[in-house]
Amino acid sequence: MKTTTERVFQIFKELNQIPRPSHHEERVADYLCRFAERLNLPYKRDKENCVVISKPATQGYEGAEPVVLLNHMDMVCVGMSDPLHTPINAYIENGWMKARGTSLGADNGIGLSMALAVLESSEIVHGPLEVITTTNEEDGMSGASQLSRDFLKGRKVINLDSEDYDTITTGAAGACLQFHRIPVERKNVNGPGWYAININGGLGGHSGVDINKGRCSAVKVAWKILDAIRTKHDIEESSINIGEANASIASSGEIIIHMPSDDQDFLMEQVNKINEQLHRQYGNTDPAIRCTIKECPPQKTVINPEAINAMMTCLEQIPQGVIKMSESMEDTVETSNNIGRIQTEEDCIFISTHTRSFIDADMKELSRKIADVFTENGAKSEMVMSAPAWQEDQQSAFLQLTSDTFQDVLGWRPRMVAMHFVLEAGFFVEHYPGIQIASIGPRIVEPHSTSERVELSTIEDIWQVLIELLKRLAAQPHDVENIVLPSN
Repeated sequence: MKTTTERVFQIFKELNQIPRPSHHEERVADYLCRFAERLNLPYKRDKENCVVISKPATQGYEGAEPVVLLNHMDMVCVGMSDPLHTPINAYIENGWMKARGTSLGADNGIGLSMALAVLESSEIVHGPLEVITTTNEEDGMSGASQLSRDFLKGRKVINLDSEDYDTITTGAAGACLQFHRIPVERKNVNGPGWYAININGGLGGHSGVDINKGRCSAVKVAWKILDAIRTKHDIEESSINIGEANASIASSGEIIIHMPSDDQDFLMEQVNKINEQLHRQYGNTDPAIRCTIKECPPQKTVINPEAINAMMTCLEQIPQGVIKMSESMEDTVETSNNIGRIQTEEDCIFISTHTRSFIDADMKELSRKIADVFTENGAKSEMVMSAPAWQEDQQSAFLQLTSDTFQDVLGWRPRMVAMHFVLEAGFFVEHYPGIQIASIGPRIVEPHSTSERVELSTIEDIWQVLIELLKRLAAQPHDVENIVLPSN
C-alpha cells in the first residue's frame, strides 16, 4: 500500500496557523511536545526550545542503526505586518502551493511536516528514529550551536531542509552574521518639507541561494537616492527602514527625510533618474523595483548628520553580492556578503551583514574587514553567529544509498552538490563525531520572499524517496564498532 502525502499537507496546514518567526518558536515547540505526547513517544526539549522526539523501530528492525530526521521550526516572515500573530494563508495554483501576500514557510515547514508524518505512521518501515527540530536556524542558528552533546544518539542524518529537488546537498557554505550599530543623536525639528521615499517591487530572495541572480538590493537603491540628494541639497533623515530579514536580499524600504528648502521638483527629478538607472541595470533580473516619493506628515526628530555620514561611508565601502566564484565547483558562489536590514532606532542605526563562504578562513577575514569598516566609522559590531562550512564525502556508502534510492524510486539519479546557503550541518559535525548527513527536499522557489512557493509533485516524490530510504537503512546491518559515542 502506497503511503500518501495527505497527512503531510494536513500537518503543514496546522503549522502555518502557528506564527513562527526566528527567536519566537515557543508555540511551535509546544505543538511538537503535544504531538509526541499524543503518540506516547518520548521527547526532550532544551533551553533553546529545540525538540527531539524518539520513535522505536518497526518490529523486526530493532537492531538497525538509529536514523535522525533534521529540520528547523522557524521561518523567515516576509510581508507580515505582525509576524507574531499572522497565520499563513496558503493556496494552490497550477501545481504549486503559495501564500497570499507573505512568505509561505515551506522552508522548512514542509520538511518538518514530512518528519512528523513519519512519526505518526504505522505503515512506514524504519529503524530507531529521532526527529530533531531546531530553533533560530534562519537568524543565527543558536539552537543548533548550543545543542548538548548527548541530545542525539543517531549518526545517520537525513536533513529535509534542501530546496533543490533534483539534488542531494552534500555541503554548505559557512556564514557569519554580524550586527552593527552606529550611535545617533536626535534633535527636534519643525517646518514643512517632509517626504517619504519608498523602494518597492524588488524580488528579494534568499541571500545565499539567490545572491548570484543579479537582483537589486533595496540597500543599494537607498544609498543611491540619498547620495544623489545629499550631493546637491541639505536634508535631514528622520528614519530609515530597509529590508525584511537578516538572511534575505532587501526587496523594499522606506526613508523619511526633511528638506528645509522644500525643493520638491528636485526630489522628483532625482527619483526619476534613479528609476531610469534601475531599469537599465536590472530590467531583466529585477524589473519591478522602483523608487517613489511623496509628502508625508511631519516627524518629531531627525538624526545627526555625522551618523548618516558614517552609515553612507560604510555602505559605500562594504562589498555587497558575489565576492568570488568557486574555481573547483562550477557555477557556485564561493564567497558573498549581503546587507539584510538597516533600521533606525532611538539611539542607533542598526545594520546587519551576512557573510558566506565555503572557505572558513576567507569568511572570517571578510567579516573582520567589514567590522573594521564600521569600527573606523564609530560603530559597534557584534558577531551574532559564526557557522562552519560543511562538506560530506560524496563517495560514502550513505550518500550512494541515498542516490540509489532516488534512481530506483523516481527513475533518475540526483546531482550531488554543495550549496551557497548555510545549513546547521556544520554544527552537527562539530558536536557529534562520526555523523553523516544527506540533505534532500522538494522544489522550493524564492524562499524568504512573498513569492515563495513549493511544487506539489516534488513533495510527493521526496516523500516516496524518504520512506524507501528509511526502509533501506533499517535493513542494513548496524556497524556498532564504527559508532563514535560522545565523551563524558
